[in-house]
Amino acid sequence: MSTLPKCPSCSSEYTYEDGALYVCPECGNEWPQAAAEAAPEESVVRDAFGNQLQDGDSVTVIKDLKLKGSSLVVKVGTKVRNIRLVDGDHDIDCKIDGIGAMQLKSEYVKKA
Repeated sequence: MSTLPKCPSCSSEYTYEDGALYVCPECGNEWPQAAAEAAPEESVVRDAFGNQLQDGDSVTVIKDLKLKGSSLVVKVGTKVRNIRLVDGDHDIDCKIDGIGAMQLKSEYVKKA
């Protein structure tokens, strides 16, 4: 069993050491060993009022949100159930009734 980390780019298990770097032969990704040994920090997602959000929470939209490329608007007070937290600029994945699947920024919601 190898103690080398998986490739952060493609999750390949076939990584190897090359000097001070780890290398993935499948995708060609190289990354420093010091970065791989550092413990990944848990990112904490907070709503507009500072409440910590978790997967499965229900939130309420606090601002009218126009949808890009559409004439639809998510109105203030729209309740969104069963959110899923993701990494990135828009950190909430959800499904809104009448609109469908979309991503929201946590700064425009409050925990219900």
